[in-house]
Amino acid sequence: TGMGPGNETAVAEFILEGFSGLNQRLQLLLSLILLLTYLTTVMGNTTIIFLVQVDHRLQTPMYFFISNMAFLEIWFTSSTTIKLLVILSSGRRTISVSSCFAQSYFYFALGCTEFALLVVMSFDRYVAICQPLRYAVTMKQQLCKHLVVAAWITGFTLFSYRLVLLSKLTFCGSNKIHHFFCDNSPLFKLSCSDTSLLWKADSIFLCFVLLGSLCLIMVSYFLIFHCILHIPSASGRKKAFATCSSHLTSLAIVYGSCIALYAQPSEDVYLETNRTVALLNTVLYPFVNPFIYSLRNKTVKLALKEAIGHAKLHL
Repeated sequence: TGMGPGNETAVAEFILEGFSGLNQRLQLLLSLILLLTYLTTVMGNTTIIFLVQVDHRLQTPMYFFISNMAFLEIWFTSSTTIKLLVILSSGRRTISVSSCFAQSYFYFALGCTEFALLVVMSFDRYVAICQPLRYAVTMKQQLCKHLVVAAWITGFTLFSYRLVLLSKLTFCGSNKIHHFFCDNSPLFKLSCSDTSLLWKADSIFLCFVLLGSLCLIMVSYFLIFHCILHIPSASGRKKAFATCSSHLTSLAIVYGSCIALYAQPSEDVYLETNRTVALLNTVLYPFVNPFIYSLRNKTVKLALKEAIGHAKLHL
């Protein structure tokens, strides 16, 4: 790491300060709640992936996308939660500079992939509701796979610029990050090099990803609602709307929390609120995701019942 400006030594590791204000017992309590939430998240999302693999009724484009989302949520929550669990349970708050950069990259790349997947899912709902007769022909397995691969590649390529720009930063003063993970603003603030390019690039990219994906989704939903209104029977309208409701629920949570986190000028983000919203975003949403997509869904409930029945038979 060499020497920084002046004769201060360059920073080799950071200290994640998030939640250090809480006393020992509260930190332990929080770590227990987090551990339970994390394990439930991993189990819930894994269950969805498993059911979609084994149950032929769930082998449709919609569930293929939902199982991909479940896979993504496991990684997204792991990128921040595992480290936070270590911090809260053992008090070891240090993270090496390279691990910090990697965490920051994965968090944003996975987040971006999630937005791309939400766009794909809204396109899928559009074809299902507005062109039901052409659905099977349009949403072929090959296309679905390509769309998912495109979503992952987009997320991971779009944010690769971060790794390049981050690696050029020097850190020499304080090494305390006032957050529980390496989010962009607390990290940039610590650098003693000029971060204006990173701030600009980040603002442009985050706005582009957030607003770009939101616009595409809104176009899909505008067309979907237009089609739903033209369905003659009330039961048909209700059924069409029901297939969108879980997707709309997750859209509201994801975009709500991200706009709260990243839409304001990042230089003066109020940290307490930021930490709380970030915790909801990284822990709570991946946790409720399986419930959003499965508990309100008869086919998934049926598949789960049968899978449990099969398991009991074999025991």
